[in-house]
Amino acid sequence: MSHIVTVQEAVTAFADWLEPTDAELDAIDQEMPVIAADIELMDAYIATLDRTPSELDTRRLRRARRRALAARVELTNLSAPATGVSA
Repeated sequence: MSHIVTVQEAVTAFADWLEPTDAELDAIDQEMPVIAADIELMDAYIATLDRTPSELDTRRLRRARRRALAARVELTNLSAPATGVSA
């Protein structure tokens, strides 16, 4: 039995468009605090999946939610255009 193998990967493995652009890397760097906060929140959720959350778990979840929200707010404030208030 012969296997059908695609050569797409071999042909396009070194194509320029496969690498992220500088702008995309900058966007990832800017979003990294949100990503890290979401990972911390997921870790807190995962830790409580198989048991009833203790008081410590509840505090950890609450703290992780606040950090995730604060990171999102900060990112939103950085990316929102500054508009001045006119009189």
